Amino acid sequence: MKNNKTLNTRLVKIILFIFLFILGIGIRNWFGIYMHDEFGEKYLFMKHRSTWKWKFYSPIGQSDLTLNDLDSLSKSEELMFGEFIRQQGLSK
Repeated sequence: MKNNKTLNTRLVKIILFIFLFILGIGIRNWFGIYMHDEFGEKYLFMKHRSTWKWKFYSPIGQSDLTLNDLDSLSKSEELMFGEFIRQQGLSK
């Protein structure tokens, strides 16, 4: 009887772990944090499509730089910020 109870407890813990793991992956894929390009405040937002990227920021910010002035990594960051934040109306 006690052995059966231990097995049930272990099974519940495994199921709970799997549930929390899947929930964590879902949150990671569908939610993100962005830094406002003017004020520097951080906000939680829901993404319009699933992506593993978690933090979004604008390397250009409110400066007069263009995409051509940025290196490839910063250009990629700016394009992602544009798609996930500006085009969704989050950072005006």
